[in-house]
Amino acid sequence: MRNVIYRRFGGPQVLELVDSPTPRPGPGQILIYVYATAVNAFDWRVREGQKLGAHPVTLPAGLGIDAAGMVAAVGEGVGNVRIGDAVFGEGVNTYAESAVLTVWAPKPPELTFDEAAGYPSVVETALRVLDEVAVHPGERLLISGAAGGVGSAVVQIARARGIHVVGTAGFDNQEYLRGLGAETTTYGPGWVGRVREFGPVDAALDLAGAGVLPELVELTGNADRVVSIADTGAAAHGVRFSGAAGDVHAALVESSRLIAEGKLRLPVAKTYSLSEAADAHADSRRGHTRGRRIITVRRGD
Repeated sequence: MRNVIYRRFGGPQVLELVDSPTPRPGPGQILIYVYATAVNAFDWRVREGQKLGAHPVTLPAGLGIDAAGMVAAVGEGVGNVRIGDAVFGEGVNTYAESAVLTVWAPKPPELTFDEAAGYPSVVETALRVLDEVAVHPGERLLISGAAGGVGSAVVQIARARGIHVVGTAGFDNQEYLRGLGAETTTYGPGWVGRVREFGPVDAALDLAGAGVLPELVELTGNADRVVSIADTGAAAHGVRFSGAAGDVHAALVESSRLIAEGKLRLPVAKTYSLSEAADAHADSRRGHTRGRRIITVRRGD
């Protein structure tokens, strides 16, 4: 099978498309024919060597966590899925024609494979940080970096829970966020004052790592009501950094429910082929997207 690997840490240019043996699923795992895999910031951070402490890497290494595809084989003890089923979930080395998943659920029929690949880790993260920041119906949540994949999910899930949302994003994403139900303002000088015009802020999420934690603490008045997934120096501001994944299967189930109810939809911003993985990483590193970047491996819908 073809898959993307890197033999040393560095920029996107270290990515290679190679031929490798097809993996086999272990107990409690499944093997899928990958139809699509998502590009996450975590992928290029690991490739750059940023997360070695939390995510040990033995080189050469593959990339990718999220995927959607068709079940090709099942491991020992797996009884809730059959060969040929369409699934989405999380696994290892999903930038490949075949990959092992460790957590999965039936692919929502409302989604294409490209769309479904963009949900697993993003929705898990969104649900986790909403719980950690302890925001309740009727409260106002500020999201810094609201237009990306996680931000898009947080906005929609929070609105479905009756939470008021203010999102900061670039000028081009203002209308997009308003369409998701958020009140919006742009980054740049005076943004704190513009946020205050919407009313008191009860809780805040830093999804972009733009160095705004002091302002988020100021706006909420309480560092305990601020959570970051992007600033590893959060503790210096008394802010919790959220990095450890929670219950992924529960997130997949919740995704499917919200999608079926018409309360959650993550757009695909751009698609790439396996051979364009370096371009996908470079684009993801630059940010300023709305929705998800997806590597399409096979066409199936």
